Amino acid sequence: MLLGFLIGYLRICGIWPWTAPSWLLPALLFLMLFFTFCKINPVDLRIHRWHVLLLAFQLVFSVLLFLCLRPIDLTTAQGIMLCVLMPSATAAPIIAGKLGGSIQTLTTYTLLSNGSTAFIVPLLFPWVNPDVQMPFLVRFWQIMQHVAPLLLTPFFAAWALRLLVNAYYRHTRQQRRFVLAGTWAQLPFWTWTLSLVVLMSQLMVTLANFDGSVFTLVALFMGALITCLIQFLVGKNIGQHWPSVAHGEDYQDVVVAPSLLTDDPCQLTRISAGQALGQKNTTLAIWMAASYLHPVSAIAPAAYIIWQNLFNSWQLSRAVHGKKV
Repeated sequence: MLLGFLIGYLRICGIWPWTAPSWLLPALLFLMLFFTFCKINPVDLRIHRWHVLLLAFQLVFSVLLFLCLRPIDLTTAQGIMLCVLMPSATAAPIIAGKLGGSIQTLTTYTLLSNGSTAFIVPLLFPWVNPDVQMPFLVRFWQIMQHVAPLLLTPFFAAWALRLLVNAYYRHTRQQRRFVLAGTWAQLPFWTWTLSLVVLMSQLMVTLANFDGSVFTLVALFMGALITCLIQFLVGKNIGQHWPSVAHGEDYQDVVVAPSLLTDDPCQLTRISAGQALGQKNTTLAIWMAASYLHPVSAIAPAAYIIWQNLFNSWQLSRAVHGKKV
């Protein structure tokens, strides 16, 4: 993350003239998700109780925050609401796997929350921003155009690869099945790291060009920090009290410390639910803010990138030493 800030600063100063091409970040996200989805069998995906509870919390808490903050500042209210309403990040299963969580159950929630957002947002935004008078189906289609390619394409590509490899094994009468090799299993983490560098450098340039109110900027940053901490805490508590057991074979062998490997469903769900609720699809949130809300409100999800990755770095540093997160 610090490397991303440094590159962004050098770009602002004109020392670093190179700008990441528009296709780089989508390509990194595709690879990251493809190899993550290769670790799970889609037929084992199930909806659990904590999935529903997290979705309900996101909707109710985001609406309450907007109602409380709207009388103070509409732009701030829109930005903070987005920090809660947005779906789980596509990179969340990667960090959960590193921390000893269940990649399978979190992948289910990632698909579920991104799909749900495509339905919920077109219903809420005309109320949040009266200037938005676009028909529901048009808004829904525009959102799905941003969500579906990056989420569903790698999912079905990984599933197709699994089916083809297993069919080949059956055809050649080999007693084997598709398993992602250990070398490839580490790739999603490094693609996530590289995508984080790109995002941080872009964020630095965005903040350098900000010309709005200092009060609004501080409010959006602090609101993003508070909602980030609340969501990680609430997610972990919901997972602790409503644990689930993965179906079929779950993938959990890429943790940063062997001591994190566990069969305890409470600990597994605690880690998965914390990442599911706390780690957000901020790229989608920034696009939605710029497209349908006050453009300045996009600063909140942009700031959320910083806070969630600082929190993830803290979790990973504790996990390296085998400490509970």
